[in-house]
Amino acid sequence: MLEYFKTILSKVSFDGKLFEKELKKAIKSLVPDELSDLKKWCYDKFGHIYGNVLEEQFLLIAN
Repeated sequence: MLEYFKTILSKVSFDGKLFEKELKKAIKSLVPDELSDLKKWCYDKFGHIYGNVLEEQFLLIAN
C-alpha cells in the first residue's frame, strides 16, 4: 500500500487540495511503520512545496 500511495501522491502533487485529500487517505490506511516511511518520503520529495500541509496532517496523527 505504501508504494501505491507514493504513486498517487506523486501524480496529484500539481494540486494542493488534491494532494492533501490523498495524503489524508494514505494516513488513514497505512500502519505505523509505513506511516513513518511515508512521512520521511513526503518531506524529502514535497517538503519544499507542501511543508505546511505535511506538518498539519502528520501532527494530527501524533496527537
